[in-house]
Amino acid sequence: MAGPRLGGALPIVAIVGRPNVGKSTLFNRIIGSRTAIVEDRERTTRDRLYGDAEWNGRRFVLIDTGGLETGTDDPIELRVQEQARLAISEADVIVFVVDAAAGMTPADEEAAELLRRATAPVIVAVNKADNEKRELGGAEFHAFGWDETYAVSASHGRGTGDLLDAIVWALPPASEQEVARKAREAEADTWAENVAAGRLEPFVVDEPEADLDGEGGEEDAVEEAEAARWDAAIAAEADTQPAAIAFVGRPNVGKSSLLNALLGEDRAIVSDVPGTTRDAIDTRLAWGRSEIVLIDTAGIKRRGKVASSAAAERYSTMRALTALSRADVAVLVIDAVEGLTSQDAHVAGYAIEEGKGLVLAVNKWDLVAEKTDRTFDQYTEWIRNEVPFLEFAPIVSISAKTGQRVGRVLELAIDIWAERRRRIPTGELNRMLSAATERTPPPLVRGRRPRIFYATQAGIAPPTFVFFASDAAAVHFSYRRYLENRLRETFGFDGTPIRLVFRDRSSVKLPRRRSNRSMAKPTRRPAASRTRRSR
Repeated sequence: MAGPRLGGALPIVAIVGRPNVGKSTLFNRIIGSRTAIVEDRERTTRDRLYGDAEWNGRRFVLIDTGGLETGTDDPIELRVQEQARLAISEADVIVFVVDAAAGMTPADEEAAELLRRATAPVIVAVNKADNEKRELGGAEFHAFGWDETYAVSASHGRGTGDLLDAIVWALPPASEQEVARKAREAEADTWAENVAAGRLEPFVVDEPEADLDGEGGEEDAVEEAEAARWDAAIAAEADTQPAAIAFVGRPNVGKSSLLNALLGEDRAIVSDVPGTTRDAIDTRLAWGRSEIVLIDTAGIKRRGKVASSAAAERYSTMRALTALSRADVAVLVIDAVEGLTSQDAHVAGYAIEEGKGLVLAVNKWDLVAEKTDRTFDQYTEWIRNEVPFLEFAPIVSISAKTGQRVGRVLELAIDIWAERRRRIPTGELNRMLSAATERTPPPLVRGRRPRIFYATQAGIAPPTFVFFASDAAAVHFSYRRYLENRLRETFGFDGTPIRLVFRDRSSVKLPRRRSNRSMAKPTRRPAASRTRRSR
Protein backbone atom coordinates (compact mmCIF):
# COMPACT_ATOMS: atom_id res chain seq x y z
CA MET A 1 0.00 0.00 0.00
CA ALA A 2 1.45 3.36 -0.99
CA GLY A 3 1.77 5.97 1.71
CA PRO A 4 0.37 9.50 1.70
CA ARG A 5 2.19 11.74 -0.73
CA LEU A 6 4.21 14.52 0.81
CA GLY A 7 3.29 17.72 -0.94
CA GLY A 8 0.00 16.49 -2.41
CA ALA A 9 0.34 15.92 -6.17
CA LEU A 10 4.14 16.24 -6.38
CA PRO A 11 5.92 13.32 -8.08
CA ILE A 12 7.98 10.96 -5.90
CA VAL A 13 11.60 9.89 -6.38
CA ALA A 14 12.86 6.98 -4.23
CA ILE A 15 16.55 6.39 -3.44
CA VAL A 16 17.25 2.66 -2.97
CA GLY A 17 20.22 0.30 -2.86
CA ARG A 18 22.05 -2.11 -0.59
CA PRO A 19 23.29 -0.87 2.82
CA ASN A 20 26.14 1.63 3.16
CA VAL A 21 26.39 2.81 -0.45
CA GLY A 22 25.70 6.47 0.39
CA LYS A 23 21.95 6.77 -0.10
CA SER A 24 21.49 9.17 2.84
CA THR A 25 24.45 11.27 1.73
CA LEU A 26 22.90 11.61 -1.74
CA PHE A 27 19.52 12.42 -0.14
CA ASN A 28 21.09 15.23 1.90
CA ARG A 29 22.96 16.53 -1.15
CA ILE A 30 19.83 16.78 -3.28
CA ILE A 31 17.53 18.41 -0.72
CA GLY A 32 20.32 20.74 0.40
CA SER A 33 20.31 20.00 4.14
CA ARG A 34 21.63 17.37 6.55
CA THR A 35 18.25 15.81 7.23
CA ALA A 36 19.17 12.12 7.13
CA ILE A 37 21.60 10.70 9.68
CA VAL A 38 24.86 9.68 8.00
CA GLU A 39 27.26 7.30 9.72
CA ASP A 40 30.03 5.04 8.41
CA ARG A 41 28.25 1.84 9.30
CA GLU A 42 25.48 -0.25 7.78
CA ARG A 43 21.78 -0.08 8.65
CA THR A 44 21.80 3.47 10.05
CA THR A 45 18.63 4.45 8.11
CA ARG A 46 15.49 2.48 8.97
CA ASP A 47 12.29 4.34 8.15
CA ARG A 48 11.33 6.09 4.94
CA LEU A 49 12.56 9.68 5.17
CA TYR A 50 10.85 12.30 2.98
CA GLY A 51 12.13 15.67 1.77
CA ASP A 52 11.16 18.31 -0.81
CA ALA A 53 13.55 18.98 -3.69
CA GLU A 54 13.53 21.21 -6.77
CA TRP A 55 15.61 21.19 -9.95
CA ASN A 56 15.15 23.11 -13.20
CA GLY A 57 11.78 24.42 -12.07
CA ARG A 58 10.35 20.97 -11.21
CA ARG A 59 9.56 20.12 -7.61
CA PHE A 60 9.46 16.54 -6.40
CA VAL A 61 9.47 14.52 -3.19
CA LEU A 62 12.62 12.56 -2.41
CA ILE A 63 12.52 9.40 -0.25
CA ASP A 64 15.53 7.96 1.56
CA THR A 65 15.23 4.27 2.45
CA GLY A 66 17.04 1.59 4.39
CA GLY A 67 19.34 -0.81 2.57
CA LEU A 68 17.76 -3.51 0.39
CA GLU A 69 18.65 -6.97 1.68
CA THR A 70 17.37 -10.53 1.42
CA GLY A 71 17.61 -13.42 3.82
CA THR A 72 17.58 -11.44 7.07
CA ASP A 73 15.84 -12.85 10.16
CA ASP A 74 16.09 -9.77 12.35
CA PRO A 75 12.52 -8.48 13.03
CA ILE A 76 13.52 -4.81 12.78
CA GLU A 77 15.45 -5.40 9.55
CA LEU A 78 12.43 -7.18 8.10
CA ARG A 79 10.39 -4.04 8.73
CA VAL A 80 13.16 -1.95 7.13
CA GLN A 81 12.84 -4.07 3.98
CA GLU A 82 9.08 -3.59 4.02
CA GLN A 83 9.55 0.19 4.24
CA ALA A 84 11.99 0.15 1.29
CA ARG A 85 9.57 -1.87 -0.84
CA LEU A 86 6.74 0.52 -0.01
CA ALA A 87 8.92 3.39 -1.25
CA ILE A 88 9.59 1.51 -4.50
CA SER A 89 5.87 0.85 -5.02
CA GLU A 90 4.87 4.53 -4.63
CA ALA A 91 7.77 6.06 -6.59
CA ASP A 92 7.46 7.72 -10.00
CA VAL A 93 11.25 7.46 -10.50
CA ILE A 94 13.73 5.13 -8.73
CA VAL A 95 17.38 6.05 -8.16
CA PHE A 96 19.39 2.83 -7.67
CA VAL A 97 22.58 3.72 -5.76
CA VAL A 98 25.66 1.47 -6.00
CA ASP A 99 29.25 1.82 -4.74
CA ALA A 100 32.03 2.52 -7.26
CA ALA A 101 34.72 1.85 -4.65
CA ALA A 102 33.42 -1.63 -3.75
CA GLY A 103 32.40 -2.59 -7.29
CA MET A 104 29.50 -4.85 -8.22
CA THR A 105 28.49 -7.21 -5.41
CA PRO A 106 25.97 -10.07 -5.12
CA ALA A 107 23.82 -7.78 -2.95
CA ASP A 108 23.72 -5.25 -5.81
CA GLU A 109 22.63 -7.97 -8.21
CA GLU A 110 19.85 -9.07 -5.84
CA ALA A 111 18.64 -5.46 -5.52
CA ALA A 112 18.77 -5.02 -9.31
CA GLU A 113 16.66 -8.16 -9.76
CA LEU A 114 14.03 -6.71 -7.42
CA LEU A 115 14.02 -3.35 -9.24
CA ARG A 116 13.51 -4.98 -12.65
CA ARG A 117 9.98 -5.83 -11.49
CA ALA A 118 9.24 -2.18 -10.62
CA THR A 119 6.97 -0.19 -12.94
CA ALA A 120 8.79 3.16 -12.45
CA PRO A 121 11.86 4.06 -14.53
CA VAL A 122 15.20 3.24 -12.85
CA ILE A 123 18.26 5.50 -12.90
CA VAL A 124 21.56 4.05 -11.65
CA ALA A 125 23.76 6.34 -9.54
CA VAL A 126 27.30 4.96 -9.23
CA ASN A 127 28.28 6.72 -6.01
CA LYS A 128 31.71 7.36 -4.48
CA ALA A 129 33.19 8.04 -7.94
CA ASP A 130 35.48 10.64 -6.37
CA ASN A 131 38.09 10.53 -9.15
CA GLU A 132 38.47 9.52 -12.79
CA LYS A 133 39.83 6.06 -11.92
CA ARG A 134 36.73 5.18 -9.89
CA GLU A 135 34.53 6.73 -12.54
CA LEU A 136 36.02 4.45 -15.19
CA GLY A 137 35.75 1.44 -12.88
CA GLY A 138 32.09 2.20 -12.31
CA ALA A 139 31.37 1.49 -15.96
CA GLU A 140 30.85 -2.18 -15.01
CA PHE A 141 27.42 -1.24 -13.61
CA HIS A 142 26.18 -0.70 -17.19
CA ALA A 143 25.93 -4.51 -17.17
CA PHE A 144 22.67 -4.16 -15.26
CA GLY A 145 21.12 -3.01 -18.53
CA TRP A 146 19.83 0.45 -17.58
CA ASP A 147 20.93 3.12 -20.05
CA GLU A 148 20.56 5.93 -17.51
CA THR A 149 23.70 5.21 -15.45
CA TYR A 150 25.65 8.14 -13.93
CA ALA A 151 28.89 8.31 -11.94
CA VAL A 152 28.50 10.66 -8.97
CA SER A 153 30.09 11.61 -5.69
CA ALA A 154 27.36 12.48 -3.20
CA SER A 155 29.86 13.70 -0.59
CA HIS A 156 31.55 16.13 -3.01
CA GLY A 157 28.66 16.90 -5.38
CA ARG A 158 30.47 15.58 -8.44
CA GLY A 159 28.09 14.53 -11.23
CA THR A 160 24.94 15.22 -9.21
CA GLY A 161 23.79 17.90 -11.67
CA ASP A 162 23.69 15.39 -14.53
CA LEU A 163 21.89 12.92 -12.28
CA LEU A 164 19.24 15.52 -11.37
CA ASP A 165 18.79 16.41 -15.05
CA ALA A 166 18.03 12.75 -15.73
CA ILE A 167 15.61 12.54 -12.78
CA VAL A 168 13.64 15.60 -13.94
CA TRP A 169 13.58 14.27 -17.52
CA ALA A 170 12.11 10.96 -16.27
CA LEU A 171 9.41 12.59 -14.11
CA PRO A 172 5.80 12.37 -15.35
CA PRO A 173 4.28 15.57 -16.80
CA ALA A 174 3.27 18.23 -14.29
CA SER A 175 -0.24 17.62 -12.93
CA GLU A 176 -3.00 20.24 -12.80
CA GLN A 177 -2.45 20.55 -9.04
CA GLU A 178 1.26 21.21 -9.55
CA VAL A 179 0.57 23.87 -12.18
CA ALA A 180 -1.97 25.51 -9.85
CA ARG A 181 0.55 25.40 -7.00
CA LYS A 182 3.13 27.21 -9.13
CA ALA A 183 0.57 29.88 -10.00
CA ARG A 184 -0.24 30.42 -6.31
CA GLU A 185 3.45 30.67 -5.44
CA ALA A 186 4.01 33.22 -8.20
CA GLU A 187 1.07 35.27 -6.92
CA ALA A 188 2.43 35.13 -3.36
CA ASP A 189 5.88 36.25 -4.58
CA THR A 190 4.31 39.20 -6.38
CA TRP A 191 2.37 40.19 -3.24
CA ALA A 192 5.52 40.02 -1.11
CA GLU A 193 7.42 42.18 -3.60
CA ASN A 194 4.65 44.79 -3.54
CA VAL A 195 4.68 44.92 0.27
CA ALA A 196 8.47 45.24 0.32
CA ALA A 197 8.35 48.02 -2.26
CA GLY A 198 5.70 49.92 -0.28
CA ARG A 199 3.03 49.62 -2.96
CA LEU A 200 0.62 47.95 -0.51
CA GLU A 201 -0.45 49.77 2.66
CA PRO A 202 -0.47 47.81 5.95
CA PHE A 203 -3.89 47.03 7.36
CA VAL A 204 -4.69 48.51 10.78
CA VAL A 205 -6.72 46.06 12.85
CA ASP A 206 -8.08 48.47 15.50
CA GLU A 207 -8.63 52.10 16.29
CA PRO A 208 -6.66 53.80 19.05
CA GLU A 209 -8.47 53.80 22.37
CA ALA A 210 -9.08 56.70 24.72
CA ASP A 211 -6.46 57.54 27.33
CA LEU A 212 -6.21 54.69 29.84
CA ASP A 213 -4.59 56.75 32.56
CA GLY A 214 -7.16 59.53 32.53
CA GLU A 215 -4.52 62.14 31.76
CA GLY A 216 -5.10 62.67 28.03
CA GLY A 217 -2.76 64.73 25.94
CA GLU A 218 -0.78 64.41 22.76
CA GLU A 219 1.79 62.02 24.28
CA ASP A 220 -0.84 59.37 24.94
CA ALA A 221 -2.28 59.80 21.45
CA VAL A 222 1.18 59.18 20.03
CA GLU A 223 1.52 56.07 22.17
CA GLU A 224 -1.77 54.80 20.77
CA ALA A 225 -0.49 55.45 17.24
CA GLU A 226 2.61 53.38 18.06
CA ALA A 227 0.37 50.57 19.34
CA ALA A 228 -1.62 50.70 16.10
CA ARG A 229 1.67 50.39 14.21
CA TRP A 230 2.37 47.16 16.09
CA ASP A 231 -1.08 45.86 15.09
CA ALA A 232 -0.45 46.71 11.45
CA ALA A 233 2.89 44.90 11.47
CA ILE A 234 1.31 41.79 12.96
CA ALA A 235 -1.56 41.87 10.48
CA ALA A 236 0.94 41.89 7.60
CA GLU A 237 2.35 38.51 8.67
CA ALA A 238 1.38 35.63 6.38
CA ASP A 239 1.11 32.00 7.53
CA THR A 240 2.08 30.13 4.38
CA GLN A 241 3.39 26.93 5.93
CA PRO A 242 1.13 24.06 7.00
CA ALA A 243 0.79 23.26 10.69
CA ALA A 244 3.69 21.07 11.86
CA ILE A 245 2.97 18.68 14.73
CA ALA A 246 5.86 16.76 16.35
CA PHE A 247 5.42 13.62 18.44
CA VAL A 248 8.04 13.72 21.18
CA GLY A 249 8.82 11.84 24.36
CA ARG A 250 10.99 9.17 25.89
CA PRO A 251 11.97 6.04 23.90
CA ASN A 252 9.35 3.31 23.51
CA VAL A 253 6.29 5.26 24.70
CA GLY A 254 4.39 4.76 21.42
CA LYS A 255 5.19 7.80 19.24
CA SER A 256 5.53 5.79 16.02
CA SER A 257 2.46 3.70 16.89
CA LEU A 258 0.46 6.92 17.30
CA LEU A 259 1.65 8.19 13.91
CA ASN A 260 0.69 4.89 12.23
CA ALA A 261 -2.72 4.92 13.93
CA LEU A 262 -3.43 8.44 12.66
CA LEU A 263 -2.35 7.59 9.11
CA GLY A 264 -3.99 4.18 8.98
CA GLU A 265 -0.80 2.53 7.71
CA ASP A 266 2.64 1.44 8.91
CA ARG A 267 4.44 4.69 8.06
CA ALA A 268 7.07 4.17 10.79
CA ILE A 269 8.69 1.00 12.06
CA VAL A 270 7.30 -0.07 15.44
CA SER A 271 9.15 -2.40 17.79
CA ASP A 272 9.37 -3.11 21.51
CA VAL A 273 13.10 -2.39 21.23
CA PRO A 274 13.78 1.18 22.49
CA GLY A 275 15.52 3.41 19.95
CA THR A 276 13.93 1.85 16.85
CA THR A 277 13.21 5.26 15.31
CA ARG A 278 16.36 7.26 14.50
CA ASP A 279 15.44 9.95 11.99
CA ALA A 280 12.79 12.63 12.37
CA ILE A 281 10.17 11.52 9.84
CA ASP A 282 7.88 14.07 8.15
CA THR A 283 4.54 13.00 6.70
CA ARG A 284 1.90 15.31 5.25
CA LEU A 285 -1.74 14.57 5.88
CA ALA A 286 -4.81 16.17 4.28
CA TRP A 287 -6.80 18.16 6.85
CA GLY A 288 -9.94 19.89 5.63
CA ARG A 289 -9.04 22.09 2.66
CA SER A 290 -5.36 22.20 3.61
CA GLU A 291 -2.78 19.80 5.01
CA ILE A 292 -0.70 19.29 8.12
CA VAL A 293 2.79 17.88 8.69
CA LEU A 294 3.22 15.09 11.23
CA ILE A 295 6.77 14.61 12.55
CA ASP A 296 7.73 11.36 14.25
CA THR A 297 10.92 11.72 16.31
CA ALA A 298 13.37 9.47 18.08
CA GLY A 299 13.05 9.06 21.83
CA ILE A 300 14.79 11.80 23.81
CA LYS A 301 16.99 10.26 26.48
CA ARG A 302 18.56 11.83 29.56
CA ARG A 303 21.77 13.75 28.83
CA GLY A 304 23.96 11.20 30.63
CA LYS A 305 22.63 8.33 28.56
CA VAL A 306 22.89 10.32 25.32
CA ALA A 307 26.58 11.07 25.96
CA SER A 308 27.39 7.37 26.38
CA SER A 309 25.28 6.15 23.43
CA ALA A 310 26.39 5.22 19.93
CA ALA A 311 26.84 8.02 17.42
CA ALA A 312 23.60 7.26 15.58
CA GLU A 313 21.62 7.46 18.82
CA ARG A 314 23.27 10.76 19.76
CA TYR A 315 22.40 12.15 16.33
CA SER A 316 18.85 10.84 16.74
CA THR A 317 18.38 12.85 19.93
CA MET A 318 19.82 15.95 18.25
CA ARG A 319 17.46 15.46 15.30
CA ALA A 320 14.50 15.04 17.65
CA LEU A 321 15.28 18.38 19.32
CA THR A 322 15.78 20.00 15.90
CA ALA A 323 12.42 18.63 14.76
CA LEU A 324 10.85 20.11 17.88
CA SER A 325 12.32 23.51 17.04
CA ARG A 326 10.68 23.53 13.57
CA ALA A 327 7.29 22.28 14.78
CA ASP A 328 4.33 24.44 15.77
CA VAL A 329 2.85 22.04 18.31
CA ALA A 330 4.49 19.23 20.29
CA VAL A 331 2.51 16.16 21.30
CA LEU A 332 4.27 14.80 24.38
CA VAL A 333 3.51 11.06 24.49
CA ILE A 334 3.49 9.65 28.02
CA ASP A 335 3.33 5.99 29.08
CA ALA A 336 0.14 5.67 31.14
CA VAL A 337 1.48 2.67 33.07
CA GLU A 338 4.81 4.26 34.02
CA GLY A 339 3.26 7.67 34.57
CA LEU A 340 4.85 11.07 34.02
CA THR A 341 8.59 10.89 34.72
CA SER A 342 11.21 13.57 35.29
CA GLN A 343 12.44 13.01 31.72
CA ASP A 344 8.92 13.67 30.41
CA ALA A 345 8.96 16.96 32.31
CA HIS A 346 12.36 17.80 30.77
CA VAL A 347 11.03 17.15 27.25
CA ALA A 348 8.01 19.35 27.99
CA GLY A 349 10.43 22.02 29.20
CA TYR A 350 12.22 21.88 25.84
CA ALA A 351 8.92 22.55 24.07
CA ILE A 352 8.05 25.49 26.32
CA GLU A 353 11.51 27.02 25.94
CA GLU A 354 11.03 26.87 22.17
CA GLY A 355 7.60 28.52 22.52
CA LYS A 356 5.74 25.55 21.04
CA GLY A 357 2.18 24.53 21.69
CA LEU A 358 1.82 21.42 23.82
CA VAL A 359 -0.57 18.47 24.10
CA LEU A 360 -0.05 15.74 26.71
CA ALA A 361 -1.11 12.39 25.18
CA VAL A 362 -1.29 9.67 27.84
CA ASN A 363 -0.77 6.53 25.70
CA LYS A 364 -1.44 2.86 26.57
CA TRP A 365 -4.56 3.87 28.49
CA ASP A 366 -6.00 0.44 27.65
CA LEU A 367 -3.35 -1.11 29.93
CA VAL A 368 -4.36 0.87 33.02
CA ALA A 369 -5.99 -1.60 35.40
CA GLU A 370 -9.18 -1.11 37.39
CA LYS A 371 -10.25 2.14 35.74
CA THR A 372 -13.29 4.01 37.04
CA ASP A 373 -15.12 7.17 36.01
CA ARG A 374 -12.74 9.10 38.26
CA THR A 375 -9.46 7.54 37.09
CA PHE A 376 -8.70 10.06 34.35
CA ASP A 377 -9.60 13.04 36.53
CA GLN A 378 -7.33 11.73 39.27
CA TYR A 379 -4.56 11.11 36.75
CA THR A 380 -4.92 14.64 35.39
CA GLU A 381 -4.89 16.15 38.89
CA TRP A 382 -1.73 14.21 39.71
CA ILE A 383 0.01 15.54 36.57
CA ARG A 384 -1.05 19.12 37.34
CA ASN A 385 0.36 18.82 40.86
CA GLU A 386 3.62 17.24 39.68
CA VAL A 387 4.30 19.76 36.89
CA PRO A 388 2.31 22.95 37.58
CA PHE A 389 4.14 24.78 34.76
CA LEU A 390 2.12 22.61 32.33
CA GLU A 391 -1.22 23.86 33.63
CA PHE A 392 -2.04 25.42 30.24
CA ALA A 393 -1.56 22.16 28.26
CA PRO A 394 -4.59 19.94 27.56
CA ILE A 395 -4.39 16.26 28.50
CA VAL A 396 -5.99 13.39 26.56
CA SER A 397 -5.88 9.65 27.28
CA ILE A 398 -5.35 7.49 24.19
CA SER A 399 -4.41 4.02 23.01
CA ALA A 400 -2.39 3.98 19.81
CA LYS A 401 -2.77 0.20 19.73
CA THR A 402 -6.58 0.20 19.70
CA GLY A 403 -7.04 3.64 18.11
CA GLN A 404 -8.91 4.98 21.13
CA ARG A 405 -9.23 8.79 20.90
CA VAL A 406 -6.16 9.18 18.65
CA GLY A 407 -8.11 11.56 16.40
CA ARG A 408 -8.68 13.84 19.39
CA VAL A 409 -4.91 14.40 19.55
CA LEU A 410 -4.91 16.05 16.13
CA GLU A 411 -8.03 18.06 16.91
CA LEU A 412 -6.38 19.50 20.02
CA ALA A 413 -3.12 20.15 18.18
CA ILE A 414 -4.88 22.07 15.39
CA ASP A 415 -6.83 24.11 17.93
CA ILE A 416 -3.56 25.00 19.67
CA TRP A 417 -1.93 25.84 16.32
CA ALA A 418 -4.69 28.41 15.82
CA GLU A 419 -4.37 29.70 19.39
CA ARG A 420 -0.65 30.35 18.84
CA ARG A 421 -1.61 32.65 15.95
CA ARG A 422 -4.37 34.60 17.69
CA ARG A 423 -4.04 38.36 17.42
CA ILE A 424 -5.62 40.51 20.10
CA PRO A 425 -6.56 44.08 19.08
CA THR A 426 -4.75 46.65 21.17
CA GLY A 427 -8.00 48.16 22.44
CA GLU A 428 -9.28 44.86 23.85
CA LEU A 429 -5.88 44.08 25.34
CA ASN A 430 -5.67 47.40 27.17
CA ARG A 431 -9.21 47.11 28.49
CA MET A 432 -8.16 43.80 30.03
CA LEU A 433 -4.97 45.39 31.40
CA SER A 434 -6.89 48.30 32.91
CA ALA A 435 -9.29 45.95 34.69
CA ALA A 436 -6.46 43.71 35.89
CA THR A 437 -4.36 46.53 37.35
CA GLU A 438 -7.38 48.13 38.98
CA ARG A 439 -8.29 44.81 40.57
CA THR A 440 -4.74 44.04 41.74
CA PRO A 441 -2.12 46.80 41.42
CA PRO A 442 1.56 45.80 41.07
CA PRO A 443 3.19 45.20 44.48
CA LEU A 444 5.57 47.73 46.03
CA VAL A 445 9.26 47.23 45.30
CA ARG A 446 11.76 49.14 47.46
CA GLY A 447 9.00 51.54 48.49
CA ARG A 448 7.89 52.27 44.91
CA ARG A 449 5.01 50.82 42.96
CA PRO A 450 5.68 50.18 39.24
CA ARG A 451 3.03 51.61 36.95
CA ILE A 452 1.95 49.79 33.78
CA PHE A 453 0.72 52.26 31.17
CA TYR A 454 -0.39 50.14 28.23
CA ALA A 455 0.34 46.91 26.31
CA THR A 456 0.35 45.66 22.74
CA GLN A 457 0.79 42.32 21.03
CA ALA A 458 4.20 42.25 19.41
CA GLY A 459 4.06 38.87 17.72
CA ILE A 460 2.45 35.47 17.30
CA ALA A 461 3.62 31.85 17.43
CA PRO A 462 4.10 32.12 20.36
CA PRO A 463 1.85 35.03 21.38
CA THR A 464 4.15 37.80 22.61
CA PHE A 465 2.95 40.86 24.49
CA VAL A 466 4.92 44.01 25.31
CA PHE A 467 3.96 45.94 28.46
CA PHE A 468 5.19 49.52 28.75
CA ALA A 469 5.71 50.56 32.36
CA SER A 470 7.61 52.83 34.70
CA ASP A 471 10.54 50.92 36.25
CA ALA A 472 9.71 47.79 34.24
CA ALA A 473 12.51 45.76 35.83
CA ALA A 474 10.77 46.13 39.22
CA VAL A 475 7.61 44.28 38.09
CA HIS A 476 7.70 41.18 40.28
CA PHE A 477 7.65 37.67 38.81
CA SER A 478 4.43 36.86 40.65
CA TYR A 479 2.72 39.85 39.07
CA ARG A 480 3.90 38.80 35.62
CA ARG A 481 2.32 35.41 36.26
CA TYR A 482 -0.86 37.19 37.41
CA LEU A 483 -1.04 39.12 34.11
CA GLU A 484 -0.46 35.91 32.16
CA ASN A 485 -3.34 34.26 33.98
CA ARG A 486 -5.60 37.22 33.23
CA LEU A 487 -4.65 36.98 29.54
CA ARG A 488 -5.59 33.31 29.48
CA GLU A 489 -8.85 33.89 31.35
CA THR A 490 -9.87 36.66 28.96
CA PHE A 491 -8.59 35.48 25.57
CA GLY A 492 -7.88 31.75 25.90
CA PHE A 493 -4.47 30.81 24.44
CA ASP A 494 -5.07 27.21 25.55
CA GLY A 495 -2.14 24.90 25.00
CA THR A 496 0.40 27.56 24.02
CA PRO A 497 3.08 29.37 26.04
CA ILE A 498 2.74 33.15 26.29
CA ARG A 499 5.72 35.50 26.24
CA LEU A 500 5.51 38.71 28.28
CA VAL A 501 8.06 41.50 27.71
CA PHE A 502 8.24 44.55 29.99
CA ARG A 503 9.82 47.79 28.78
CA ASP A 504 10.34 51.20 30.37
CA ARG A 505 8.10 53.70 28.61
CA SER A 506 10.75 56.41 28.89
CA SER A 507 13.12 54.31 26.77
CA VAL A 508 10.68 54.03 23.85
CA LYS A 509 10.95 56.78 21.24
CA LEU A 510 7.59 57.26 19.59
CA PRO A 511 6.92 59.15 16.34
CA ARG A 512 4.81 62.30 16.37
CA ARG A 513 1.21 61.73 15.41
CA ARG A 514 -0.24 63.59 12.44
CA SER A 515 -3.50 65.40 13.07
CA ASN A 516 -6.82 64.02 11.81
CA ARG A 517 -5.30 60.65 11.19
CA SER A 518 -7.90 58.13 10.08
CA MET A 519 -7.89 54.51 11.05
CA ALA A 520 -9.59 51.60 9.33
CA LYS A 521 -12.37 49.87 11.18
CA PRO A 522 -11.35 46.53 12.68
CA THR A 523 -11.93 43.30 10.85
CA ARG A 524 -11.82 40.43 13.29
CA ARG A 525 -10.65 36.98 12.39
CA PRO A 526 -12.86 34.23 13.80
CA ALA A 527 -11.57 33.29 17.19
CA ALA A 528 -9.99 29.86 17.34
CA SER A 529 -12.09 27.23 19.03
CA ARG A 530 -11.23 26.87 22.70
CA THR A 531 -9.66 23.56 23.61
CA ARG A 532 -11.21 21.50 26.34
CA ARG A 533 -9.70 18.84 28.51
CA SER A 534 -10.49 15.47 26.95
CA ARG A 535 -10.90 12.15 28.60
